[in-house]
Amino acid sequence: MTSMANLPDVVSREEWLAARKELLAQEKELTRARDRVNAQRRRLPMVRVEKAYTFEGPDGTVSLPDLFEGRPQLVMHHFMWMYDIDADGVEHPRDTGCPSCSSAADGIGRLRQLHARNTTLVAVSRAPYPKLAAYRARMGWTFPWYSSAGGDFNYDFHATVDERVAPVQVFHRTEAELAEAGMPWSERMRGDWPGVSAFLRVGDEVFHTYSAFGRGIEQFHYGIPYLDLTALGRQEEWEEPKGRAVPLGLQAGGPGLRLPDEYDV
Repeated sequence: MTSMANLPDVVSREEWLAARKELLAQEKELTRARDRVNAQRRRLPMVRVEKAYTFEGPDGTVSLPDLFEGRPQLVMHHFMWMYDIDADGVEHPRDTGCPSCSSAADGIGRLRQLHARNTTLVAVSRAPYPKLAAYRARMGWTFPWYSSAGGDFNYDFHATVDERVAPVQVFHRTEAELAEAGMPWSERMRGDWPGVSAFLRVGDEVFHTYSAFGRGIEQFHYGIPYLDLTALGRQEEWEEPKGRAVPLGLQAGGPGLRLPDEYDV
């Protein structure tokens, strides 16, 4: 049972409705602000994808245009994988993906609503395809998942960051900008970074239209849109009001975060 304190005041239904209407005004402004930001996102310029990227999937090698499955739009989860690194600095992929990315993947259901809106969703990871296929089967997931192992794709789209391979860019910041922001680049930051990208296909051409990382993708994790409706919220340490619920440590990198099939619930 979750330990709770500093709970909301108990009031009459009439008092609750009055308070709810005050919050509703703020929610409406947030909705309008989100609409404005979404419109600005759609107005972003796009970049033609010139390189012929290839991926490995259940039917062998496919191209980036193939991932669209005949639809004009593609949304891609950059699924972070887990690696062991030996004394020579060589990466050895584990049998499991990132617990945080796995939590997002665990919330991906049927894709028919996206398909009805001319949009395909896939995941792409740098691990070898047999690793992805085995883990996907273990988790019971059905979304398409492809390997970008051995290619430049992850590095070019900053889902894998390694200054020995490509210039550093994390959260859309260069190495100099990271240092200026108080987040200096170091070797421990090498490797995969979770993110989401969007692409548009026009005829035979593919364009990159959007990418997000960090908290820009948090809405895909842990059922956050639902948790944000509740009195206890996400039960993370930073949330207000303080002291309402004991932090669960289930945030990205948290001590309580598990793979989806490891929870006793």
